[in-house]
Amino acid sequence: MSFRRLISNPKTLGDVNMVTEELRNLYYKRLLPIEKCYSFHHFHSPSYEDADFDNKPMVLVMGQYSTGKTTFIRYLIEQDFPGSRVGPEPTTDCFSALMYGDVEGIIPGNALTVDPKKPFRNLDPFGNAFLNRFQCVQMPNKVLESISIIDTPGILTAAKRKLSRGYDFPAVLRWFAERVDRIILLFDAHKLEFSDELTRAFGALCGYEDKLRVVLNKADRVDSQQLMRVYGALMWSLGKVFRTPEILRVYIGSFWSEPRQMCDHYQLIELEEEDLLADIRNLPRNAAVRKLNDLVKRARLVRAHAHIISYLKQEMPTIFCKESKKHNLIYQLPVIFTKIQQQHRVPAGDFPDCTKMQEKLLSQDFSKFKTLKPNLMASLDKLLTNDIANLVPLLQQQELRKKSLPGVLDGEFLGTFKPEHYRRDPFKELSRDDESSEADFDEWAVEKFKPKYDEIFYNLSPNEGKLSGTKVREWMMTTLLPNSVLAHIWRLADVDGDGMLDNEEFALAVHLIEGKLDGHWLPRELPSHLVPPSKRLSTASDEE
Repeated sequence: MSFRRLISNPKTLGDVNMVTEELRNLYYKRLLPIEKCYSFHHFHSPSYEDADFDNKPMVLVMGQYSTGKTTFIRYLIEQDFPGSRVGPEPTTDCFSALMYGDVEGIIPGNALTVDPKKPFRNLDPFGNAFLNRFQCVQMPNKVLESISIIDTPGILTAAKRKLSRGYDFPAVLRWFAERVDRIILLFDAHKLEFSDELTRAFGALCGYEDKLRVVLNKADRVDSQQLMRVYGALMWSLGKVFRTPEILRVYIGSFWSEPRQMCDHYQLIELEEEDLLADIRNLPRNAAVRKLNDLVKRARLVRAHAHIISYLKQEMPTIFCKESKKHNLIYQLPVIFTKIQQQHRVPAGDFPDCTKMQEKLLSQDFSKFKTLKPNLMASLDKLLTNDIANLVPLLQQQELRKKSLPGVLDGEFLGTFKPEHYRRDPFKELSRDDESSEADFDEWAVEKFKPKYDEIFYNLSPNEGKLSGTKVREWMMTTLLPNSVLAHIWRLADVDGDGMLDNEEFALAVHLIEGKLDGHWLPRELPSHLVPPSKRLSTASDEE
């Protein structure tokens, strides 16, 4: 099933909307009242809004400057975006949210915080210093129809650590980390350095390691011996920062659309690329599961928070010695956490960070705290025990309908370039779903270059006027373009979808490859002026 057909399937969208709507209702009915009662937003994250439930999956791309963040995003969406600039110096100085829009444009940060349709209203407390460095880039792009991407400023190195951004950078990262579906952390294989700001950024990601994917980028620029040493140093450094028994997965790659340098570990780079793209490709399908998981995590934190606030309220004196008692309770907070765990059987993992909680409590008036309300706690228990369980069947139904991303992220096209695939089914036949309204051109744009392309075609020894997928693949691989890009070129060139290329289709493929090597972006769908003359009648009848 094509991407366009899949996103227009009302039954699929109905399942997603049903799960999201039920999560929204449960939050407003069960969780929000208890958050307000115990001032949860003063200690932790702000309350959810409608946009937090309706927004598409988001990917946060972060890393030190010149690690390839913006280039990685351009690689995913296969086009430039307004405000993007690539260079060895720090070029991205703001947070940019790339989202789908019918018309290309940029929305400044202050305007975003008052837009109820965008999930950024709760960024307002970070102030103008941050909002002046935050923007939303809207553009018509197939990939952005299913996911949104957040580009971040480059994390400063040790040499620049004394510079101030004017806002709490780790706090902003943590705000996004709580709400995004995936965090891509990029490192440069050439210059692996852990600065103070990078360490603080790691602290902001603690608790969200399940969303984190680490990428050792530009791996084709080093030899295998250097790569092994850099990889080992990165794993050792990450182990010191993320003190968990699980080892973080590190993807080795070179994520851009230009030809890669040939190296001993070239095949490893291709395999790692496929794994990471498959992970990102599954985000729309797993969006509802992620929202449910975040809601349960939040509900468990709210329950622990309510018990903490209630205990502190009960221990406070009515009239005398309030301030000294307050400081004594804050000092004894670790002991209080243990008592609550034992008395109410609240798991230790549900409690917030004790040190941060102590800092927050210093500015609070304990006399305004409230004791436990049985009806609110019963409603919260019902959410965790019954209501969430009732959503599982809907999630299972949604899991049966897979939704993939187009372009370089499309696993169906990428799969045609896996060796085990083309041995079984050389270049799988793909159905077209063109809806182009462009007028047909009498002149074929490739015609003037065709004699040069024909020479290559006949040197590859076609059989009955056509080249098999295997032969074309072997030749295409010599260009050193990423497999995902070559797969997209194959889809465009195999106009009749027969798994082979005739001389016109092969000429088209070479023309697209040369254009890509010259730095041009590939079209998502084949424009009418590039359709081979012998195929124009058949494609027109298919559209009808």
